[in-house]
Amino acid sequence: MGDLADFVSDVIGSSAVRVEENLGDGFVRLVVDEAERRQARHDIRCVEDVVIEMLRNARDAGATQVYVATGRTGTQRRVVMLDDGCGVPAALQEQIFEARVTSKLDTVHEDRWGVHGRGMALFSIRQNAEDAHVAASVPGGGSSVSVMCSCDDVPERADQSTWPALATDDEGRQTVGSGAHNIARTCCEFALEERGRVQVFLGSAAEVVATVRSRLSSSLDETGILFVDDPSSLPVLERLCVAADARELVETAEGVGLPISERTAHRILSGAIRPVRSVMARLTHRPDDGTGRRRPVDLSRDRRSLHIDEGDAEEFSRLMERAFSFIADRYYVSLEDAPTVRSTGDRLVVTFPLLKEDEG
Repeated sequence: MGDLADFVSDVIGSSAVRVEENLGDGFVRLVVDEAERRQARHDIRCVEDVVIEMLRNARDAGATQVYVATGRTGTQRRVVMLDDGCGVPAALQEQIFEARVTSKLDTVHEDRWGVHGRGMALFSIRQNAEDAHVAASVPGGGSSVSVMCSCDDVPERADQSTWPALATDDEGRQTVGSGAHNIARTCCEFALEERGRVQVFLGSAAEVVATVRSRLSSSLDETGILFVDDPSSLPVLERLCVAADARELVETAEGVGLPISERTAHRILSGAIRPVRSVMARLTHRPDDGTGRRRPVDLSRDRRSLHIDEGDAEEFSRLMERAFSFIADRYYVSLEDAPTVRSTGDRLVVTFPLLKEDEG
């Protein structure tokens, strides 16, 4: 079909292919395809736009956990988003990138970024990206969508390493403070907007693999996993927990759109690559007084209370998160964020923030 359009364009001129009707006096009615392409150019103007549209898509697919794996090589930025949403049937994994294709026939979601549900997000992404495809998906078992952008065509913020801080607006509501409008900030803004409904994790491909394995392994039925002949029959996220050795982990990760080396796989299995905390946990964590300056030392204060190293506290938090599966399985509750560990005087306090269920 593309060859035919090119031929017609060469014969009668490209402008005629784009015009449905010439109304006179310089006015025309564009054909639908041309109007859609122009809208797509407006919808996606930077890599951060790609990320927010993918996050909104995952949310609208019913995801409660979203893992964003990203990295840049030269001028190319890869974004792979894995979720535990409703998934996409195999027969539709190409069609969802066409304009006006949506599963939201009777619902349109309006949020701080505008209206969502027109079936244009994935179309706009593919129109602007070098590559966009479904890396893996199972109906009812989540999806992995991979996007590759050329930063020459779809620019990104120069500072991609700075994380924003949590702030409070004039009405006392929590908001994301000033800083670079980069991928991390985009994820933070979305996570804060969807707090209590969707957990977001951001890291490299290796960090995402390590995080998924750490979070899901304790809650899976190990006896059932041992006898899985075809990992592709499992939900997308669970596949990363099946691999028993480095070579198998490389193959499994590649299958869900996360290319890693065998050396990296060995480091993940040995624990050398540590899981990342959720975006909300990182956003709300304050090692200082919130101004960027360390609190002054109070020499008159009794210093005999327990002080836990930050790394040890994070490791203990992960242990507590795995232990929480005992309660989660019996009472059908989930964590909103990773447990927080705090030492106060002669007490060690672990707080488990529970995910609030939607009413109705």
